[in-house]
Amino acid sequence: MRVTVLGVGAIGGWLAAGFTAGGAEVSLLARGAALDALQRDGLRLREGAAERAFRLAVAADPADLPPADLLVLGLKGQQLPAALPLIRAALGPATQVMAAQNGVPWFFLQGFGGALAGAALESVDPGGALAAALPAERTLAAVVHAASLVEAPGVVRLVKADRLPIGGVSSADPAAVVAALQAGGLPAEASPAIRDEIWRKLWGNSNMNPLSVLCRGTLSDMLDEPGVKGLAEAMMAEMDAIGQRIGLAPLGSIAARTEVTRRLGAFRTSMLQDWEAGRPLELGPILGALVEMAGKLGQPAPVMRGVHGLVRILERSRG
Repeated sequence: MRVTVLGVGAIGGWLAAGFTAGGAEVSLLARGAALDALQRDGLRLREGAAERAFRLAVAADPADLPPADLLVLGLKGQQLPAALPLIRAALGPATQVMAAQNGVPWFFLQGFGGALAGAALESVDPGGALAAALPAERTLAAVVHAASLVEAPGVVRLVKADRLPIGGVSSADPAAVVAALQAGGLPAEASPAIRDEIWRKLWGNSNMNPLSVLCRGTLSDMLDEPGVKGLAEAMMAEMDAIGQRIGLAPLGSIAARTEVTRRLGAFRTSMLQDWEAGRPLELGPILGALVEMAGKLGQPAPVMRGVHGLVRILERSRG
C-alpha cells in the first residue's frame, strides 16, 4: 500500500509511523519548518524514553512523490478548505482518502438520511467544495482516541492510544487500512457505524473545548465549578437532541459521560492549547457545525449558540 500523509502533526505523524511499521510505503507532504526537519532528520516518534526514526519520502509538491493508494488527511478540519488545491493534486483516479479530523467532517451528511440529508455545512465546507472533490464512496474516516503532541517539527510524542475505529463513509472498505495499521502496532478496528463514533467523540469535545478557551481552565477546573459544569451539560443535551432529529441514536447518560471526562483530571484541551499558542481554533468543526445544524433544523440550541458566539468574539479580538 502506498500512503501519502498530508499534515504531519500530532495525529498525522503517529499514523504515518504506524503505516510505515505495518509495511506500507509512506510519503509525507509538508512545508516550512516541518519539511526541513523531516528531510534532515526523518519523522521521529517518541513514546516514554524510546524514540523511533523513520526515513520517508517528503516533499512540498505531490508531483514529487509516488502516486498514492491512500491519502491521509492529518490537517485540522478548519485547514482543509484552504488545502483543497493540494489535496486535489495528490489524488489519483483510484486514491482513497482517510480523514482523521475532530468534529463534524465535511462528509457527515453525505449519503445520510433524515432531516438534513445531503445538506452542506458552511462551517466545515464552504460552498460544498470538499464534498464535490472527495467522493463519499472513496472516503474513510478515522476517529482517533489517542493523546499525542508535536514536541518539535517532525517530532511526535505519543502519550496514550486507546482506540482507532475506521469506517467507510459510503461503500469504501476499511479492511486493508485497518490491517496495515494493526500490523504497525496501532489499535485500529473496523467500524460499521463510523458516524456514531464521530458523534459520540464530539459529545465531549464540543462543550469542554470552547468553554476551556473562555475560562482558560483544565477539565477538572471546569467540572469542579458548578456553573461551568452546568453549561457543559446543557450543551450536551442540546447536541443529543440534534442527533436524534437527524436519525442518530440517543447518546445516553450525560452524568456518566461527564465522569469519563473527569477521570482525565487537570488536562488542557487541544483548543485551549491552540489558543495559547496563537493558532487558529477548530471552532467550526467542533461547535460551529452543530450550531449550523440546529439552525437548519429549527432546533433550539441557545447555550451552544451563546458559547459559540462568545468564542467567535474572542477570536476576532485577537485579530
